[in-house]
Amino acid sequence: MTDPIADLLTRIRNALRVNKTMIEVNVSKMAIAIAKILKDNSLINDFKINQTKPPKMVIFLKYSDDGKPFIEDLKRISKPGRRVYAGYKDLKPLRSGFAFRIVSTNRGVMIDSEAKRRKLGGEIICEVYY
Repeated sequence: MTDPIADLLTRIRNALRVNKTMIEVNVSKMAIAIAKILKDNSLINDFKINQTKPPKMVIFLKYSDDGKPFIEDLKRISKPGRRVYAGYKDLKPLRSGFAFRIVSTNRGVMIDSEAKRRKLGGEIICEVYY
């Protein structure tokens, strides 16, 4: 697997399309950071790390009362072959505030509005539409 972040996003996207309640993915620092951001923005219920060999992360997906997923789409922006960076002035709102970017800065992984507030730029990991 050459891009574990793209694998994580694809697994979440595919699980939401077939209405799964939980998925199991490989653990990495970036995967944990992305899961924390999704949980903090109430787009997933929870996640936990199983201490198996190799360790796996279980993500519990969230749906509305009528069965629609809270996450509409996940889109990988920066890829291993083409990294995409942006300064804090370039972080404009997406879809009138109904989407956000996950940005890896020198102060950690955060959403674009937080990075802009702190005047931090960085690598744009992905876009989350809800």
